[in-house]
Amino acid sequence: MIKYFQRRILQAIPTFFGVTILSFLIILSAPGDPVAMITWGPNMQSDTNEAMRRQLGLDQPPLVQYVYWLVGNDWTLIDIDGDGVGETPGERLGLLRGDFGKSIKNKRPVMQQIAQRIPATLRLGVSALALGYLLGVSLGVLAAVFHRTWVDQVIRIISVLGNAVPQFWLGLLLIIIFSVQLDLLPMSGMQNITRRGGFDLADELRHMVLPVFVLSLNWIAFISRFTRTQILEVLQQDYVRTAYAKGLQTRVVWLRHALRNGLLPVATFLGPSIGTLLAGAVIIEQVFQWPGLGKLIIDAVFARDYPVVMGSVVIASVMFIVGVLLSDVMYVILDPRIRLE
Repeated sequence: MIKYFQRRILQAIPTFFGVTILSFLIILSAPGDPVAMITWGPNMQSDTNEAMRRQLGLDQPPLVQYVYWLVGNDWTLIDIDGDGVGETPGERLGLLRGDFGKSIKNKRPVMQQIAQRIPATLRLGVSALALGYLLGVSLGVLAAVFHRTWVDQVIRIISVLGNAVPQFWLGLLLIIIFSVQLDLLPMSGMQNITRRGGFDLADELRHMVLPVFVLSLNWIAFISRFTRTQILEVLQQDYVRTAYAKGLQTRVVWLRHALRNGLLPVATFLGPSIGTLLAGAVIIEQVFQWPGLGKLIIDAVFARDYPVVMGSVVIASVMFIVGVLLSDVMYVILDPRIRLE
């Protein structure tokens, strides 16, 4: 097990660097000039723009910029606000030493901004994932139990609609119905803007209802279909027929044989699902104005704030790689029939 785990970690290293290279090239090819957006104004001089470009390393070739981003470089903070601070020498440590750089827009450390937004994204994503697995497994088992009945057909229709309906459209539709017309749930944010400090569980749960449901819908649809297929496949196995032939009760056969073995592949999807939390939260956080990492990415993209975008991409890549690694290890632990060569 330890050797397998070490080998998977070594395989994840080139994957990580490959993702960073592709993401870096995509960011560089994006239209727009971040320096022009920062220094825009009637009194800005071209030499100020050039100084800012040198500070950010944007005057270097792409390969040099990528190396600077990984291992760091010396930099000087240019006084573009005219407050008399002047140029301040400093050093950027680089990604490999845990320094994601500073935001082009607000000059704050990227890691600090990400750390402030991750709790909100995890709260939303983990809640949606838990709801997705709970309802998905329940509906899948129910569809398998009532196979080829109207219950099975209804659940299959729900799963198809859950995959087909765009999340942003469904989110806007639910806002119009439950927030605007019925005034039952808040339409945006993570808490009431009139609340001053403290923790209000009921208020935060009301704000979570719509975004959590919309984010979990795809997982509910996928897991319910997959659970139904796996359990129906297990019921055709010889050991299930043998259990029935031995005179075991149907309840015992389902719980000890069919359900336990049918849910094994479903459990292994938990790892990749953790890795895709951020990808799914980007759209939902923008629709519901949820102050998480997904909204930070969207705002950074529109502001051409490349360090924030790249830092968020790195966090998302690490989450996905770790999720896939956990999935592989979980499958080995849950299924003793697998032998690692």
